[in-house]
Amino acid sequence: MTTLTFLGGAQRVTGSCYLIDTGKHRVLLECGLRQGGDRGGDELQLPFDFEPARIDAVVLSHTHLDHCGLVPLLVAGGYSGPVFSTSAARDLLPIMWFDAASLLRSDYERQNRRLMRAGKKELELPYTDQDVQQALDQVVGVPYAQREQILPELALRFVDAGHILGSAIVELWLGAQGKPRKLVFSGDLGNSCAPLMKDPAVVQEADVLLMESTYGDRDHRPLDDTLEEFKEVIEEAAQQSGNILIPSFAVGRTQDMIYWLGQLFHEGRLNNRKVFIDSPMAIKVSDVYERHSASFNHDDPRFNAFIGGGWDSWLPGLTYTPSPEESMALNRISEGAIIIAGSGMCTGGRILHHLKHNLWRRNNQVVIVGYQAEGTLGRALVDGAKSVRIFGDEIAVRAKIHTLGGFSAHAGQSQLLEWAAHFHEPRPRLYLVHGEPDSMQVLQQQFVQRFGWQAAMPQIGERIEI
Repeated sequence: MTTLTFLGGAQRVTGSCYLIDTGKHRVLLECGLRQGGDRGGDELQLPFDFEPARIDAVVLSHTHLDHCGLVPLLVAGGYSGPVFSTSAARDLLPIMWFDAASLLRSDYERQNRRLMRAGKKELELPYTDQDVQQALDQVVGVPYAQREQILPELALRFVDAGHILGSAIVELWLGAQGKPRKLVFSGDLGNSCAPLMKDPAVVQEADVLLMESTYGDRDHRPLDDTLEEFKEVIEEAAQQSGNILIPSFAVGRTQDMIYWLGQLFHEGRLNNRKVFIDSPMAIKVSDVYERHSASFNHDDPRFNAFIGGGWDSWLPGLTYTPSPEESMALNRISEGAIIIAGSGMCTGGRILHHLKHNLWRRNNQVVIVGYQAEGTLGRALVDGAKSVRIFGDEIAVRAKIHTLGGFSAHAGQSQLLEWAAHFHEPRPRLYLVHGEPDSMQVLQQQFVQRFGWQAAMPQIGERIEI
């Protein structure tokens, strides 16, 4: 009997993790970090709900840390088997994991200084750069659409999810003899309006379907309306002689924003503003995107003509600020700058410094272009907070906050339903994951109303038979 246990991403948006146990082998589907309000204390100091050394294989859908961020900790705990990802995702993983390790190290150094001053025992790093390198040595890249027998009773195939570079819908066939049972995990499905990625691949057959529900309760604003509002933000900032801050995820969202800003440049709508990418990780990721530009959807002939020369050929005036000194210098710019910096939910990174220096100024604009989980600073801004605490200081929110949902890299409700509608009868048993309970319940109702299809909402720790 094969079972699946929901260890993360169940009635939560982050921390994706599912344990498949065939009786002979144990496979971890995703190994993600909990973020924002999903985080219940320091999970890096807590053991896994299983023995890492007893896992036989790990399968990752994509490289956002809420799907893959705990793999180095898994390796530090004794895991020594293969980590399967798409080939493009394999090129992104070193950037993601080493950056996360650097931030972790800085965070623990700050905590340990406080503990030392209080005469208390210091914390030991949960994992090190050596663990990251070991994890990377265990990564196996698999091309899209290629079926791989990764264990005697388990075959794997990745197909394009259209979310970020290298993102995948995961197909798993379980069973060595007779007709195998098929499990499909949607991963994070992409928004069909995304400018660089292809539409999510169609999958038609499964026995069990795990489906994300991040935006299960709503559709995104139409892209044309979003672009028009973005143009108005740029014009308003020019009229008020202010800056524009864009908190952005390093993987996917930053590259999409470079595309859209380049399009506005070619339309003469940037008003001579200079665009700064103030994220060492986003800079490195953008280089990887350039190397994989052949996998873009190529819907825009003008963009296709430029991208071979690099991002700055598409967006003249694009400036990278990798060093701390260059980043700090941006805070001395009082007007005319568009600063794209991480993190995307304003939970850390350089965007916090820029918010501290700019959020209290009425002539500035903050543009939210991605999902903001409960408990994050970004969510507080979206919800209309009048003041926020940054680095221990109370900062008044006087800048104008814009939420441009049309830029989301996630499928909206209608797109989720449309993708699921391709599954043949008899439809698979459906489990909604990776969403807040309210959005899940709305999507659950939509499946019943439109298709007569019952969808379960599993709890953390729940186990099902496959």
